[in-house]
Amino acid sequence: MNEASKKVKNKLYEQKKIYLSVIITIILGILLGIIYNLILSKSDHTLISNQLNAFFDSIKKNDINYLSMLINSLIGNLSLAILIWLLGISIIGLPLIYILCFGKGFLLSFSIVSILTTYKFKGLILAICYLIPGPIVFLLFLIFLGFSASFFSKKLFSYLFLKQDISLRHSMKRYLQVLLVSVLVAVFCSLFDTFFMPNFLRLFLI
Repeated sequence: MNEASKKVKNKLYEQKKIYLSVIITIILGILLGIIYNLILSKSDHTLISNQLNAFFDSIKKNDINYLSMLINSLIGNLSLAILIWLLGISIIGLPLIYILCFGKGFLLSFSIVSILTTYKFKGLILAICYLIPGPIVFLLFLIFLGFSASFFSKKLFSYLFLKQDISLRHSMKRYLQVLLVSVLVAVFCSLFDTFFMPNFLRLFLI
């Protein structure tokens, strides 16, 4: 009984460490995205401001190619989710999982800070509208996906090289379920970002 309890505790501790490492990696990406934006030159800020103005102008005038926007969003979300999942079944892909999580945090914070520095107080409202709920949901799910991929990769390593007694078939079945959920979440976030987010933002651009 004590042995079984010890195994459960060790497993929970290992899972907690992986979760924390993924969360810290994303937070570091967010912080670096903020810092990088703040140290950009004036000309870079002007370029970003022009791109943001063009983006919000197209939303305000409802001059949006929804199909193109949906396809681009699906490609971005699905490719990231599927790539992280695939890296989980390759032992050498573990560092890349953390790099991708870091990159997503970096890009999100860079975008938000760009909106804030361009539009000041109004930018705060626009940033909140932009974040809720699509990007926030996807970022939170990315924590779970990063954990699942990292945990499965370490489990696979233990099975192949440390010869630990692991039900690989059962683990793979659960990991395939993670892939299915990943695809569904990616599609949901893309649909939301394409058809809801622009119309919601338009309310604050009038």
